[in-house]
Amino acid sequence: MNKTLFSFLITFLAGISTVIGIIPCYLNEKYKEKIISFSLAFSSGVMISISLISLIPEATILLKSYFNNKLFLGVIIFVIIGIIFSSLIDKSIEKYLTKNKLYKLGIISVIVLMLHNIPEGITTFISTNKNLSLGISLALAIAFHNIPEGISIAVPIYYSTNSKKKALFYTIVAGFSEFLGAVGAYLFIEKYISNLVLSIILLITAGIMLHISIYELLPNSLEYKEKKMTISGLFIGIIVIFIVIFLL
Repeated sequence: MNKTLFSFLITFLAGISTVIGIIPCYLNEKYKEKIISFSLAFSSGVMISISLISLIPEATILLKSYFNNKLFLGVIIFVIIGIIFSSLIDKSIEKYLTKNKLYKLGIISVIVLMLHNIPEGITTFISTNKNLSLGISLALAIAFHNIPEGISIAVPIYYSTNSKKKALFYTIVAGFSEFLGAVGAYLFIEKYISNLVLSIILLITAGIMLHISIYELLPNSLEYKEKKMTISGLFIGIIVIFIVIFLL
């Protein structure tokens, strides 16, 4: 198979693994509140971990040559921009979805994860194209952490609409954005996108993820009064991402 086509295939498979996150939607309805509480907290743990131990460190390395002594300040500024942007998205969506908090959470997660997946698609495509074994390892790691990201979309969408089709559709949309990143990399990225631009995207995405985790996912998880599920979900989410990032 042509190396470029194989790079596209690897990136697509890594992204579409998001769809596996729909599995909790098929669990017994009797445990609905426990599932929602656990899933929201789990998603929060996943997003916090990805932001703090993956996105921000990666962006910091890319920014070093641009900011020198003001590196820390640059990182903080772009993360805060992400938090402000997330807050604005939140308020815009709230105008139309105030009666359905879970659905709003699902839609915000789709937007956030699309922003997160596009740079991932760029990285996976370019890495696979240059070094096959590196690209496959990276794609495996991305595929594993895309599964809990899929949960953060599928569970709120399903339990707010009672539609598995909608949950599946939105997880596919978020997952497919990784492939769009690969297409962008093939057509434009290597010519026009610098490390500075890529690092800014990563930091803004980290800010968005931290905002949605702390301001939306965790508070909504606690609303179901399943404290044990919230605590266990949060810590399991953090542990899963630590394992995925450090082992793969």
